[in-house]
Amino acid sequence: MTAAEIDRVIRATWRVVQPRLIATLSRMLRDVPLAEELTQDALVAALEAWPVIGVPDNPGAWLMVTARRRALDHLRRGRMLTNKHDMLARDMLQEQEIVPDFDAALDDDIGDELLRLIFTACHPILSREARAALALRMICGLTTSEIARAYLVPEATISQRIVRAKRTLSGSGLAYETPSGEALSERLASVLQVIYLIFNEGYLAARGEEWLRPQLCNEALRMGRVLAGLAPDEPEVHGLVALMDLDASRTHARTDANGDPILLMDQDRALWDWLQIRRGLRSLERASELGGAGGFYALQAAIAACHARAETAAATNWQRIAQLYAELALLVRSPIIELNRAVAVGMAEGPQAGLDVLDTIAGAPALAAYHHLPAVRGDFLERLGRLAEARQAFEAAAHLATNGRERSMMERRAAALHSERR
Repeated sequence: MTAAEIDRVIRATWRVVQPRLIATLSRMLRDVPLAEELTQDALVAALEAWPVIGVPDNPGAWLMVTARRRALDHLRRGRMLTNKHDMLARDMLQEQEIVPDFDAALDDDIGDELLRLIFTACHPILSREARAALALRMICGLTTSEIARAYLVPEATISQRIVRAKRTLSGSGLAYETPSGEALSERLASVLQVIYLIFNEGYLAARGEEWLRPQLCNEALRMGRVLAGLAPDEPEVHGLVALMDLDASRTHARTDANGDPILLMDQDRALWDWLQIRRGLRSLERASELGGAGGFYALQAAIAACHARAETAAATNWQRIAQLYAELALLVRSPIIELNRAVAVGMAEGPQAGLDVLDTIAGAPALAAYHHLPAVRGDFLERLGRLAEARQAFEAAAHLATNGRERSMMERRAAALHSERR
């Protein structure tokens, strides 16, 4: 293997196993920030060792062993400070002796462990803004830029939130556990937000050369289902599970053989997962039965259900979708929701109506670097026959896009319009 190939293997492996390493070490050390620091040490060790010794047969297990050794070394260095450290070190040594299968250790109860970590990171001792940012960065492995994109705020703002949250969490002595009763309820909204943003990053990757990150979608879905078991009477939990199932049902139709995006209206609906759609519709029905039809996640799930129920793209009930986005906009003030409402209005009432909605948010600071804004504008302008303006909009979208697949798609649309003008 070349050095570049080894580097790609390391980073690909790291992206998959980092949350699992943090979960395992957090359980052992009872300290989430320390666990994150020691997993970073394991990554550095791989970057140093693998170019020399080669890629191990099981890269994930190698990282797990290395991270655990780092944890043991840390405890041994401080064993004279407290009896607790000495006790933890003995426990870890005994566990290592009786669990030699590190593949099994890597996968053991991981859904619950990740959820437990997220609940810890979403403790009320942290500010509401910091909770999700900390969980997404440390536990779920999203980069600072990916989190900033999700919140439409500068990277520096997210970095500051994470640093402050780590300091607070390190000195708090918080219990590493899944809370119950009132304690669970007071953290639930933040936990749902984290799972939602994990899924969104998997559904539409902010950066890189792949449009989808299915592993993140699957992780979010698994945690959502575990959470539904912990809080079966919370309608928004079922609303989120419904939304994720309905969106994920389209996965196999969203890219072509080369991995390039296929937009919703162009997808082969025979490739949609109809079993998953039925699961999503059942979860949405359960949210409604619990009185949560007007919740943030249930409304989005209802929008996804409109697409799922349409046998063809032409049969989509865009009027209903526009109405649901209007309800969502009353619930949460967000330029992203208004952008999506503009799309629905444009499909229901025509491209000029969509442009009129778009003009109301064109100057929103949060959308200044958001490539979907010029992309949607370009689509409306193309449908109106204003091809030169549409081409400029697609070029602007390509310039702003940070995902390689989306950038290429916008460039192709701009080039096609340039050819048409000739």
